[in-house]
Amino acid sequence: MTDNERYLFDLQGFLVVPNALDGAWLSELNAILDQHIAECVAPDANTHRFGGLLAWGRPYVDLLDNPVIYPYLEELLGPGFRLDHEYADIIRTGKGPIGTTLHGGATPYDPVYSYRYDNGRLRNGLLVAAYNLHDVNPGDGGFAAVPGSHKANLPFPAEWKELEVQHPCVQPVTGAAGTAILFTEALTHGTLPWRGARERRTLFSKYSPATISWSARYYNADDYPGLTARQRALLEPPNARYAGREKHLARGGRG
Repeated sequence: MTDNERYLFDLQGFLVVPNALDGAWLSELNAILDQHIAECVAPDANTHRFGGLLAWGRPYVDLLDNPVIYPYLEELLGPGFRLDHEYADIIRTGKGPIGTTLHGGATPYDPVYSYRYDNGRLRNGLLVAAYNLHDVNPGDGGFAAVPGSHKANLPFPAEWKELEVQHPCVQPVTGAAGTAILFTEALTHGTLPWRGARERRTLFSKYSPATISWSARYYNADDYPGLTARQRALLEPPNARYAGREKHLARGGRG
């Protein structure tokens, strides 16, 4: 991360990274998603969430350690970070799979949804890389956040949470297809009603520090043939990455 990027993430709680996916990779991801939409989503459905993206083939597996995003994750999560969970959301119009209510936030304190600055290091609990597979333009809706709320000392006012009536403190975050938005779950954030000409397509890869998990389900790297050593490491369950742990991981990647 550059000094300017570090400043913006610390200030806002999120960072926009253009061109996190090149055109060829973006086309592959969309083509695979097209197939799953055709098989699983009714033509009149307004929204849908897909899980289990790692089983969708190499273009989705390689999001694990996207070379553009990986250095940011190292700096924001520290050594030994891990993939916690991942999914894809589509929204054709209106509300998404979890509605339009702001969520997340730093208060009350929860180590899973945490942010701190410690001796020059930026450290997060759950951290998200959200990839736009279609353009998100001003006025379209989609991802929005309250900049700086990851450092708030007071709870976010309940009467401001519904995004169908957008409070002035809420900032929409736009970006072309291939853009990644990195944000801490300590940030108050949500999804504005979708009004774009094309459906919203967003891939979410959520990462945790080595010893923390939000999800109660852990990955088994053996379920995904052809992983690199770095990708296998990202699928380890939460642990202190101590020497000699391999004998436990060999039992199925769950302990």
